Amino acid sequence: MEIRDLEKTGYFGYLFYVKYDGTKFHSFDEVKEKRSVKGEFKEILKKLNIIYYKGIQQAGRTDRDVSADGNILYLNSKQNIDLSLFTKENTEDFEILLIKKTLPYLEIPDLISKRHYVYRYPVEKIKNTTEKINDKCIELSGENDVSRFTTKKGEKLKEKIRELEVYYKDNELHFIGESFMPQQVRLMSAYILNDEKKALEGKYLTLESVELSDELEDMIIYKDNDLKVENVEKIERNKEFIFFYVKKSKKGEVIGTNGKNIKKMRREHGNIIIKEI
Repeated sequence: MEIRDLEKTGYFGYLFYVKYDGTKFHSFDEVKEKRSVKGEFKEILKKLNIIYYKGIQQAGRTDRDVSADGNILYLNSKQNIDLSLFTKENTEDFEILLIKKTLPYLEIPDLISKRHYVYRYPVEKIKNTTEKINDKCIELSGENDVSRFTTKKGEKLKEKIRELEVYYKDNELHFIGESFMPQQVRLMSAYILNDEKKALEGKYLTLESVELSDELEDMIIYKDNDLKVENVEKIERNKEFIFFYVKKSKKGEVIGTNGKNIKKMRREHGNIIIKEI
């Protein structure tokens, strides 16, 4: 984004790291008169009077009954959103673990570099030997056409080549990759563990974590407690921009006549953006 775009907008982006028990929800996306992960999140936002711009994005869209220990929900808002607002709203079914502030108007699914799924199938239900399971993990690791491990809807997707790391450890199947086709992990789990073609149950699958791309990491905004500037109430920054929060009555002094002060500070500190509070 350009400096002028950030000066004009009142919005910032927020990454909500969430944990949820997928078995307690009908679906991830909203379905009328059914409990959903996104619907639960929206109800919390509504209760706290948090207004957001357009929709809510996700790092990973989980299937029905699939849980998450580290998924991310993303929204844009003009409000200052802090984790302390949400502590009383957490339940055993749905919990907000962490919030990170970012630049606004991002396409989050495209900015996730890795997704890590873990399939914890009951040992007594596993038919294959550990040796055979490990061999199949090796077979499916690397760059492969994975279109045989998806739904009919998934077969229509253009991108069928996916790069994966698959391994078996402590009776758990791990799948790490940038992206996955619909039901891919559950179908692969059936093939690896039991030589079956029918997808195993979603209740044993967890989205363990997601990894931000370097590009997204550089967009994360954090508080700068070291830099002190007269008439600036708060300073935040990311890799490219520095945000000065100033009272409206002091904005002219900070900028200076014909922008003299702000020009000097930009030469000293970089891309400074003035935000009124």
